[in-house]
Order: sequence, then structure tokens, then C-alpha cells
Amino acid sequence: MVVDIGGASTELTVGSLAAASMQSSALTSVSLPFGVVTLTEAELHGDPPRAEELSNAVSMVGDAVDNAAIEFPALVEAQRVVGVAGSIVTIAAVELGLQHFDAARLHGMVLTKSAAEDVFRTLATERLADRVHNPGLPVERAGVIVGGCCLLVAIMRRLHLDHIIVSTHNLLDGVVAEARGAEASATRGAGA
Repeated sequence: MVVDIGGASTELTVGSLAAASMQSSALTSVSLPFGVVTLTEAELHGDPPRAEELSNAVSMVGDAVDNAAIEFPALVEAQRVVGVAGSIVTIAAVELGLQHFDAARLHGMVLTKSAAEDVFRTLATERLADRVHNPGLPVERAGVIVGGCCLLVAIMRRLHLDHIIVSTHNLLDGVVAEARGAEASATRGAGA
């Protein structure tokens, strides 16, 4: 499964990768109507957000995940979960305390639920003026990262995920790689 937390929505996509052909196919894709910006604007008004705001945000996302899992059981059955996009990479960078972005350390990192919860607790209790000083947290994400933490933690809790694998790549990278693979296959086939 791929978890892609965006600004206005969050995508949960379950697919398979046939080992022989290395072709991927999406079996289930669910779009949750919450992203870091929309969740922050709708629910997280305090600086720092109040406990009630945080609880409501996590519950609201969790309820949406539960409903999606009822309709699409493959979400709960996913064997491997990869997290992409800025919020997940940022949470991982904060966990590592990175002073500068380091794709080599972040890509493939195993982010445990416990570590995600720790980052959430830290960032959610800090005022924005203090939050910006956390190593690994880009200033431009400081205002919405608590929303990203709410989303990730709710997803991990409700889908019973012990960890996710962090990817510094995104959906567009996957589309380009797949297109290049198809192009290479066509070229090899034409030359045969």
C-alpha cells in the first residue's frame, strides 16, 4: 500500500507488483477528503492546537479510514506500506533530527508507529514559533505539519500498522519510471 498525504486529500492505494514482469497494478485506491492544509484549516486553530482539536482531528481521520477499510478490506490486508510526500518525509526527518535534507538517509527508512507518535506529541505541543526550530522541519511546513502528523498517526492506528517505509519519491516518479519501463520494453520488442 502507498500512503500519499497531500495538501487537500490523502490517497491510500493498494496494489500488487508481479515479480516476473515488475509491472505494478492498483487494486484499490481510496481518497480521504483530508490533507495537511484542509485538516489544519478545519480543525487545528490553536497555537499550539488544543488537546480537543487534536483528538477531533485524529478521530475524524480515523473514522474515514475505518469506513474506507470496511468498503475496501485490502487496506487492512496490505503486507507492505510505503509512505510518500512531504509530511511523511518531514516526520521521518524530524525523527532523525536531520539538519539538512538527506534523501539517502530518508529513502527506505523504517518509520515506526512509536516514532511517529513521538514526533506528533512533540510538534503538537509546541507553538509555531518554537516548532520551526526542530531539526528536519522545513520552515514552510511548520504551520501544517501537525495536521500531517494527525493524518499519519490516525492511519497507522486504525490500520494497525507497526511501521511504514519512507520514500523520498512520489507518485509522479512512479508514473515516469513505469512509462520508461514500457518504452524500454517496446524498444526491445521492436528490435527483436
